[in-house]
Amino acid sequence: MQIRLMLMEGREMKKVWIIGGVAGLFLYVAYVGLNPFTKAIDPSPLLADGYTDFETGVRRLPNGTLEVAALTRMSDVRAEMVRWWFADYMQTTEHYKRWHPKDHVWMDWENKVPGEVVGASHLVHEYIGGELGKLRIQFVDPTEFFGFDPNGDDQFVICARAGLLEEALNAVRMCHLVRNTEWGAEMRSRFWLGHVAVRDGNDEVASLIGAVGNAAIVRAFALSYGDGVGLLKHAIEEMGILASFLPSLYASEAGR
Repeated sequence: MQIRLMLMEGREMKKVWIIGGVAGLFLYVAYVGLNPFTKAIDPSPLLADGYTDFETGVRRLPNGTLEVAALTRMSDVRAEMVRWWFADYMQTTEHYKRWHPKDHVWMDWENKVPGEVVGASHLVHEYIGGELGKLRIQFVDPTEFFGFDPNGDDQFVICARAGLLEEALNAVRMCHLVRNTEWGAEMRSRFWLGHVAVRDGNDEVASLIGAVGNAAIVRAFALSYGDGVGLLKHAIEEMGILASFLPSLYASEAGR
């Protein structure tokens, strides 16, 4: 009888361990996603010489985030013109509205130095996917994304952390890369939605909000495919509009 009880207890204990193991695995996957070994952000395709298999579109990554990619061909534009637009020219809401007359509502700068964009934060009100967003876009050194500075004579790269304007919270990473071509330039844009972090000034700090918000299962429920499509549409439209007037604006204002 004692042996039978011991065997029964052993089987029950085995069930407990199995159930506990399955529950632990579920919780682990729910937090880190289906592939915990993938990079949180991989900007390297932006530097590809040719075209990749994901130049324009929206996709869900294994960690629950959304990646949005947009390729914009900009006839008669040069990389230097886009750098000038961000670093030198765009200063007022009127300038900002010209970039997208329908979606752009208001803008201002924080920590802006003439001729520079890294270290500045673009404060904007704009419609994305039909929703008015009040956003803070903090431009950072591209080395934060790439590990080196990919800017050059024929290439301009601008990267940022983006989040809410009225709350100290980031949720997006983004990069635009403009490279010269024989007929003008083309812009590769990438947005990674779902990278949640509390801000302390320009720094991001560890927090419970970040720990919970970056769980793969939370990202999957909080971010819909439609969110990515709305951002993709907005990006394609605004960069297409910019390309339509930037060459003539640059010639008249920059005198080049």
